[in-house]
Amino acid sequence: MAKRDYYEVLGVSRTASADEIKRAYRRLVKQYHPDIYKGPDADARIKEINEAYEVLGDPQKRARYDRYGHAGVSGTGAAGGYGPGFGGFTDIGDIFEEIFGTGFGFGRGGRRQGPARGADIRVDLTIEFEEAVMGTEKEIEVTRHETCPRCQGTGAEPGTQPMRCPTCNGMGQVRQRQQTIFGTFVNVSTCPRCKGTGEVVTTPCRECHGSGEVEVTRRLRVKIPAGVQDGTRIRLQGEGEPGKRGGQPGNLYVFISVKPHKLFQRVDDDILLELPINIAQAVLGAEVEIPTLDGPKLVKIPPGTQPGKVLRLRGLGVPHLRGGGRGDMLITVDVHIPKQSELTEEQKELFYRLAETLEPMPVEHRNEHGGFFERMREALGL
Repeated sequence: MAKRDYYEVLGVSRTASADEIKRAYRRLVKQYHPDIYKGPDADARIKEINEAYEVLGDPQKRARYDRYGHAGVSGTGAAGGYGPGFGGFTDIGDIFEEIFGTGFGFGRGGRRQGPARGADIRVDLTIEFEEAVMGTEKEIEVTRHETCPRCQGTGAEPGTQPMRCPTCNGMGQVRQRQQTIFGTFVNVSTCPRCKGTGEVVTTPCRECHGSGEVEVTRRLRVKIPAGVQDGTRIRLQGEGEPGKRGGQPGNLYVFISVKPHKLFQRVDDDILLELPINIAQAVLGAEVEIPTLDGPKLVKIPPGTQPGKVLRLRGLGVPHLRGGGRGDMLITVDVHIPKQSELTEEQKELFYRLAETLEPMPVEHRNEHGGFFERMREALGL
């Protein structure tokens, strides 16, 4: 069954703030707590709610989800259920933190936030068949956030400095006592004013408006190695979104799509070509020029060549992506039998004279070289 949209699960809009998402999550967790909600779908409900909040409650995961949907956050560990690992929580302190607003004296409350890695970026690139086989270099355009050059990422107008947050006194967290059904607990939470940084900007940079980042468009050169296939992913390390608070930048991933070729097909590292020849060339043999990825080449057609025969030209296939050498080129011979309307009177007369000299073929006759599929499997080494 397809997953529901995470915003729909939490009942919030796509523009909802972090606080709105957290409030919606707390409300739903209380509503579907196993001590309160006894429906048969209780486990599925709480699992879905926890999974949605684990993504939408994390700015980086939420950004990837907004850009790529569920595929962008697969494998992030979003999971639900009760018992060990309850919705991604590791202990009871985590559960209280999300339901009632962090720490509650379990030593896991809000604190000054540390470095965070930047988000990854995906770019799709379509290349020609020959470029995938032989390799190439392409220029791509990437729009991403970068550190504001005016304030150097501080968010403060040059000449001013962020000040210590007066709400948390630079600690990045605030504490308050709260009475609950379980007793009195000390609620340690991320400072709502400085968002855990311990600093606030009083004079925002006029370039980035206090965010510390600006959106820019860059043109980058990407080297496409010889032998890539459709769906290959190339990583450009450090070319993604910038990290937060001194964290490492994300990566840029280039996903390759390869256009089909009008003559060639690819099977692993071999190139397949269908070669039409006339009946005289098949019977008497010939030397025929064929197209290859390395330019025109001459290939010998042995006398008596049967339809479907596969000829192998070694080393004219795709370069091996890992390791030296290349695959082969496999040429399937297609003997063209002309229609009478395609023949001149002289050619018809020659065929009539030839027919008088040939014996009819018996019904039980079988090509000594086997059928087409047997020949193709032999050529491919299957």
